[in-house]
Amino acid sequence: MPIESRPDTPRAPRTDAQRNRDRVLEVAAQAVAEQGTQASLRDIARRAGVGLGTLYRHFPNRDALLEALLHRRFTHLAERADALAAAAPPERALTEWLYEFTLGAGAYQGLPAALMATLNDPQSPLHASCLTMRQAGGRLLEAAQESGTIRPDVAPIDLFALTNALSWIADQAPTLAERQEHLFRLVMDGLRPRSDRD
Repeated sequence: MPIESRPDTPRAPRTDAQRNRDRVLEVAAQAVAEQGTQASLRDIARRAGVGLGTLYRHFPNRDALLEALLHRRFTHLAERADALAAAAPPERALTEWLYEFTLGAGAYQGLPAALMATLNDPQSPLHASCLTMRQAGGRLLEAAQESGTIRPDVAPIDLFALTNALSWIADQAPTLAERQEHLFRLVMDGLRPRSDRD
């Protein structure tokens, strides 16, 4: 005999709420891929078949929605940094990780600018999510500096500013997108000690 759920167990609303949240995320991923990070939240709610209030109940602001969309990517990059640190020489680990970060930062139009804006905004939901990823990249930088392959005066913020700039260039000037790999190599050359570049 099936067990009846008690009246005080709000299972249906939770299931509906989760379904609504999943639907909003699904539609938001499509909208942000099409229109960039400034995609209309009202349009996302409409396309998801929910009210704007429902969207805001799950995602109180744009950064919260972006964080939910990007959380998996940020987590992957943090885990990837640890994997590279264990498997590759320090400079190669840093280079491969930064290249993956650069490609990921350009995944959505407007994302490079959104990522840079979160650096000084601890209140942004994106800040904490980005912080774990940036700390993982910082550990790769420190290891490469200790090995003598990256200049000692490079700070983690420098890395993220430079790699975000590369993504921003491709975002703002699609005609330069094909130069992104070349520009990335130029940045990496600039990060090496001068004796390595002579």
